[in-house]
Amino acid sequence: MYVIDGTNIKLTRGDSFYCEISMKNSSGEPYEPQAGDVVRFYLKRDLLNPPKSEYADKKPLVSKAIPTDTMILHLEPDDTKGLGFGEYVYDVELTFANGDVDTFINNARFSLVPEVS
Repeated sequence: MYVIDGTNIKLTRGDSFYCEISMKNSSGEPYEPQAGDVVRFYLKRDLLNPPKSEYADKKPLVSKAIPTDTMILHLEPDDTKGLGFGEYVYDVELTFANGDVDTFINNARFSLVPEVS
């Protein structure tokens, strides 16, 4: 089970997750990835003690490439089944073919909830 509300995601730990990701350019027009562009999803624990700007993890707990031909983020059950229940944060980052980087979803909420079974 998952629920998406804007950029907030609630997922049952260990479930599969599919979500189409969209981007806009600086003019507000939809941006289609170009040859050589790379899109990645990064998940970390929530902030330690707001308003600190450091995350609880130095490295992402989950790092996934998002295929630029489909722009569908796919989390597999193994990606979350070993994580604790609770609040996390995630970013989605576009690295252009020329090396420029645009984090177009930043510090968004990601909740892992328990299953009943």
